[in-house]
Amino acid sequence: MRVLALGKRILRQIIRDKRTLGLLIMAPILVLTMLYLVFEGEDYIPKVGLVDVPTGKMELNGAEITNYDSEKDAANDLVNRDIDAYIALESQTPKIVLEGSDPAVSGTVMKWFQSTLPVAHINDALKPEIEYLHGSEDMGSFDYFGPVLLGFFVFFFVFLIAGVSFLRERTKGTLERLMASPIRKWEIVLGYILGFGLFTMIQATVIAAYAVYVLDMLMEGSFFSLLIIILLLSLTALTLGTLLSSFANNELQMIQFIPLVVVPQIFFSGLFNLETISEWISWIGPFTPLYYAADALRDVMVRGYGFNEIQLNLLVLFGFSLLFFFLNTLVLRKYRKI
Repeated sequence: MRVLALGKRILRQIIRDKRTLGLLIMAPILVLTMLYLVFEGEDYIPKVGLVDVPTGKMELNGAEITNYDSEKDAANDLVNRDIDAYIALESQTPKIVLEGSDPAVSGTVMKWFQSTLPVAHINDALKPEIEYLHGSEDMGSFDYFGPVLLGFFVFFFVFLIAGVSFLRERTKGTLERLMASPIRKWEIVLGYILGFGLFTMIQATVIAAYAVYVLDMLMEGSFFSLLIIILLLSLTALTLGTLLSSFANNELQMIQFIPLVVVPQIFFSGLFNLETISEWISWIGPFTPLYYAADALRDVMVRGYGFNEIQLNLLVLFGFSLLFFFLNTLVLRKYRKI
């Protein structure tokens, strides 16, 4: 009887907590739906440029073809990632120049090329020369996915630690005592961000250094640029975590935000090719911080870009942080009017 009574109490507690009840049902449905949309999307169609290549004997199906009059124009589009590769002829020998930062895309381009050339052209004398703008034929999947995973884990752990820590400050009465003092709302938020920010900076630096120097993750650019991206991403996760913690009454409710706020971002971070995801849901990507952080991390670590090439992504991340900071100050009004 006592076991039944305890079981009934737990059931009543779950039923009364509408957020937990909804999470048990809706979160798995949301994640499964997103997985379905990712894996049931269309196959990736490579974008290939042709520089004065005669196409009379070539079947060009299975790729988006762009014709160029000069190799310089094709090279510019390759740098801008408007195409995945271009083909040119040097002394009647085909030359393939791959963008190279995504091994899967490079593999798709090469399969298309091998299936497109007439059989008569496939011999040792006309074996194509292959060049890479970024990476090489030895580049592995971990080198491409590593930057995204690095950004995701930094974002995830900073979000979780900041949210739970700020929640404890509130549930233990520390925040209420601060609100009783003359300190302003923005000063409270800024103080917490500075306090938690010091530890997140240390955490981010250690994780980035471990990934590059211990795991030997591909690093073509500057470690300093990588560090700036990680720190701005940590700041975004910190401000978002403190913001959402204001809507949680305990640690369990804080954790409930993870499958709703954090997990969906990984689908739009570049871990999966966004061009193969259903169009009606892919528009969400630009509204998530990890979308910009992952792009900047790949630009630095895989493509070797500098600050000028990633500054737009950095500005967007900083903008997210300012937005969450401002919303934090507004949310504190429910504790005290200033």
